[in-house]
Amino acid sequence: MTTPDKPGAPDIDGAALLDEIEKFHRRFNVFPLEAAYVAVVLWDAHAHLLDCFDSTPRLAFLSPEPGSGKSRALEIVETLVPYPMVAVNASAAALFRAVSRTDGRPTILFDEIDTVFGPKAGDNEELRGFLNAGHRRSGVTYRCVGDGSNQTVQAFPSYCAVAMAGLGSLPDTILTRSVIIRMRRRARNEKVEPFRQRIHEKQGHALRDRLARWADAARPFVEDTWPTMPEGVTDRPADVWEPLLAVADAAGGAWPVRARAACLELVTAASEDDKASLGIRLLTDLRDVVFCGADRMPTAVILECLNGMDDAPWGDYNGKPLTSRGLSRMLSLYVTEANKPIKPRPIRTAAGVPRGYYAEDLTDAWARYCPPPPEKSATSATPATPQVTHGADVADELPGIRYIPAEAATAARTA
Repeated sequence: MTTPDKPGAPDIDGAALLDEIEKFHRRFNVFPLEAAYVAVVLWDAHAHLLDCFDSTPRLAFLSPEPGSGKSRALEIVETLVPYPMVAVNASAAALFRAVSRTDGRPTILFDEIDTVFGPKAGDNEELRGFLNAGHRRSGVTYRCVGDGSNQTVQAFPSYCAVAMAGLGSLPDTILTRSVIIRMRRRARNEKVEPFRQRIHEKQGHALRDRLARWADAARPFVEDTWPTMPEGVTDRPADVWEPLLAVADAAGGAWPVRARAACLELVTAASEDDKASLGIRLLTDLRDVVFCGADRMPTAVILECLNGMDDAPWGDYNGKPLTSRGLSRMLSLYVTEANKPIKPRPIRTAAGVPRGYYAEDLTDAWARYCPPPPEKSATSATPATPQVTHGADVADELPGIRYIPAEAATAARTA
């Protein structure tokens, strides 16, 4: 794509304006990565150009503890985006009616999102559906309108920009549509300016108005453009970052290079931190910790090994250790190379026929979903046969699997 270096209103330099917005964020926020400032500034700008894109990324400020600056980050974003609508515990019905209004599409700012999707909040499938559908320009929500037998089905548009802040995490379907900023408490040597709404809101609005003017003039340079993605960024991450890179290209200056570097850094961080889902974490642990080259494994052995991992969620999965039913339910979502759901099968031994899983059934899922296996040091001692922790009686019945007492295996993992 070839565009002028600095499209926009004649008196507004797009790159310089984004620099000013970044400085405004830095006055009040300490983000965990330099890439986060780049992403948030581009997200602010993309909200003024929403109709130019096929999709809009969600912006998610998340942290494990309160007092990490999430709400403050959302307050600063509020001053810079068009038609901000602060939503706390808003219903899906209220939101899609707000998005359907004719006097300007709102930018929804959802604080305390953990109260909606947290462990004590229930499923909230209707709101989740609204947030997922609104990621795409074509997204609509269908509702019955009218009274009694006179009801008709009406399609309400759902497409809008959404920024969220909350504790913990979010459903995978929302996370994969989001630019994720992992907030943390400020260190003692990290200083920020106190945010005084009566003073600083006006400063933010002045930047917002200049950003809106620049966006109007830059629109021809953003519409129908397809920015070059960094190598390796495809599929859903590409959908998330495409609008932000388009804005960076239109602004010019250092922003195209900075944007692509930020894209790579944040996409990689999201992949490493979340492993995309518990399902991928399970597949990875089965490959790297449980099977370790073995061709089959009884379900009882798998559960003992998984639930004994100190750094994994399986020992406290939904408040209790992972069970055979839970293991089967999670693995059945993936398929074998023959395109059949992964299921436990009988494992014939001298003492009986326990049910378990075969590596050949998992191999295709491992190749498709798991990150590359960790490289082993050439000087490390690699056993000739897989090592698992389970009862000696079962181990003796499975040729090729060497028994290690559970205490010794735990000590080895924590050493």
